[in-house]
Amino acid sequence: MDLDIGAVRAFVAVAEDRYFGEAAVRLEVSQQAISKRIAKLESDLGATLLTRTRGGAELTEEGHAFLPHARALVGLADQAVERLRVGRRPLRVDVLSTRIATMELIRSFHEVHDVELELVTVGLGADRTVLLRDTVDAAFARATGVPAGVERIPACLDGARLLVGKRHPLARRRRVPMAEVARYPLWMPNNVRDSEWKDYYLELRDAFGVEIDTSGPNFGGDHYVQALSESTDRVGFIGEKMRVLWHPDVVQIPIVDPTPVYPFWLLWRPENRHPVLPLLIEHVRSAYRPLDPDREWLPPGDRPDFLG
Repeated sequence: MDLDIGAVRAFVAVAEDRYFGEAAVRLEVSQQAISKRIAKLESDLGATLLTRTRGGAELTEEGHAFLPHARALVGLADQAVERLRVGRRPLRVDVLSTRIATMELIRSFHEVHDVELELVTVGLGADRTVLLRDTVDAAFARATGVPAGVERIPACLDGARLLVGKRHPLARRRRVPMAEVARYPLWMPNNVRDSEWKDYYLELRDAFGVEIDTSGPNFGGDHYVQALSESTDRVGFIGEKMRVLWHPDVVQIPIVDPTPVYPFWLLWRPENRHPVLPLLIEHVRSAYRPLDPDREWLPPGDRPDFLG
């Protein structure tokens, strides 16, 4: 016997909603179509599955027995369609920002594997459940508070550089020890609650005594660079691999003894079957450079996973 999946889906909808009208709205068909599909299913099975009452449709004994199998059939059909759909669409990756180190990593991946990619900047800081809602296939983030059901591997470490105006006392230095950096307020108008990096910089503050200045508002990267060019007391941090607007009155200086590095993980759901996802995971794993604990600083909670 060949069962009509559309009829099975209609039965499941009525069994769950109890009303033919509500099931019709859910499946976006007419109530008459729902009735015809269930009548055909009952005819094919030779059994009555539902009875109509004033309180809505009720399952018969045969209906109760068939319902779990009907749900399984609908689930398998949906999975089969999803497998085909996923294989045909681009791999959707959250890179957090198009200006930071994760973009270099995803560009190098694309150079090796000429595949279709869709890059988004949803950001997991405010909502770390996006990976569980099929919003993206994979995401780069500092993996704290990751929900159950998400896999992760260390992706990259991006060293911090000092960003100061040319009139700043540190502007002529070739490199600056972290102890000297801590003498100046670190201006971070974008270090707001629920941002990806908020907790990291709070731990940096506690470790080195850095004053974090979050006064704003945050008008974006270009304004940030312009404002630092005019300041003689505030400093800014950028990633070594971060792209920022060039400004004639702003300089970048390496930070040493130690160099704070920001940790990025690659996160994904293990049940995701996009054919390109395993390629991205292997590329990230093979390109990863471990933490150098003698020269670089990470918060204690991140350190064990990034050592090797």
